[in-house]
Amino acid sequence: MANHKSALKRHRQSLMNQARNRANRTRVKNAVKAVNEALRSDDAIDARAKLVQATSILSKAANKGAIHWKKAARKVSRLSKAVNAKEKNA
Repeated sequence: MANHKSALKRHRQSLMNQARNRANRTRVKNAVKAVNEALRSDDAIDARAKLVQATSILSKAANKGAIHWKKAARKVSRLSKAVNAKEKNA
């Protein structure tokens, strides 16, 4: 570990950022799981509501740099496609 004051501060900052990013990624995973659970339970209205929440969470995580913006867009697209198909069949 470094001995310089600036390097020590940088290390502390990296630990805080790591914890923040981990929390954001966990939040993303839980939101995606919630949408998939709603899709499995054949509740199209609940799935649409969870999709709106998941879209917001994914966008925030991408803006903060916790996940890549293209990954967020891909997840939103795939979830939207699944929810739209469920609404169409219901």
